[in-house]
Amino acid sequence: MLPYMETWEKLFGGKRTKRIFIAATRQNIGKTTVSIGLVAALGKKLGNVGFIKPVGQRYLIEHGVKVDEDSVLLDMIFNFGNNLQDLSPIAVERSYTKKFLDNNIQVDPKIEIREAFKRVENGREAVVIEGTGHAGVGSVFDLSNADVAKLLGSKAVIISSGGIGNPIDEVMLNKSLFDSKGVPLAGVIVNKVIPSKYEKISKYVRMGLDRLGIPVLGVVPYISELDIPTMKDIQEELDMHVLCNEEYLTNPVKKTLVGAMEVKDAVKFLEDDCMIITPGDRSDLIGYLIKVYGSKTKSSRRLAGLILSGGMGPSRRLYSALRKSTIPTLICRFDTYDVASQVHDLTVKIKTRDQKKIDLVKDTIEKFVDIEKIMDNLV
Repeated sequence: MLPYMETWEKLFGGKRTKRIFIAATRQNIGKTTVSIGLVAALGKKLGNVGFIKPVGQRYLIEHGVKVDEDSVLLDMIFNFGNNLQDLSPIAVERSYTKKFLDNNIQVDPKIEIREAFKRVENGREAVVIEGTGHAGVGSVFDLSNADVAKLLGSKAVIISSGGIGNPIDEVMLNKSLFDSKGVPLAGVIVNKVIPSKYEKISKYVRMGLDRLGIPVLGVVPYISELDIPTMKDIQEELDMHVLCNEEYLTNPVKKTLVGAMEVKDAVKFLEDDCMIITPGDRSDLIGYLIKVYGSKTKSSRRLAGLILSGGMGPSRRLYSALRKSTIPTLICRFDTYDVASQVHDLTVKIKTRDQKKIDLVKDTIEKFVDIEKIMDNLV
């Protein structure tokens, strides 16, 4: 029995629900996708599996309460039946660190996390615990991933990006903090491995981690479909106004083109599922796009969408033509360069409307992660 397991049972008594903590070497490496896949796969094996993200940094306001967006996503996928705030007891707002350092936090966050976990684990066979960022995130207010894993008496799984040398170095760096807190490492999942390099990386990353005594729980290939945003994703994340054709915002955006050149030059770069960013006064380019891509009777060619920059709308004639087309059009006050930069830096997050992506995640994790080894490390 792990040292803190005995403490947990003395504090709370009764049957101890099995659990596993999902951490990562960096942000946006795949903690949430792995969590979705594990909740689904463990659910097939064990039955009733729960989820909690004790500390969250990206939150939504649900029923007047700040809740981490990943907790909202998983609850909408799996319908856990818990109070949403129990799935996300600590939502770190901008002023949280300052309040903590000023000793203005009203309730001990560790107590809040522990009590929320007790409600989440009630009646469950296991709980998947999702961390936030790398092992040290949250250290400034005593809630690093390592601190929380120890608090909840769990082993940790570290997710690293695809590669060999650098990911292994990052794993060892993160492992050192878990070690310092006395949290055992269940193993590593190497995520987002480029398919053409999969066999090579799988072989050598296993060799490299094995010689360091660290089990590899899975090597997961990069799936490009998960990183393709829709026009709706871009509209929501960048808070843009929908000018027209909202019903087509589900269009995937596979390429982005800045329409700053002459039409005769731009056409060389146009492809299906391409999104165009251009000032609203570029009547020549907008007119061409409507003519070539906007017909509702021609389904062979499709433009993902159009973003009109600079806060400028098209002429009445073009606006009327756009409304009659199949081109979803957004408008924003930023200039073309700023919009293009924001789109480039956009992190694509799975939404509940992305059922194909959700199914793909579940299937991929079940296929490429050793679920039996995960089960062996539930404590």
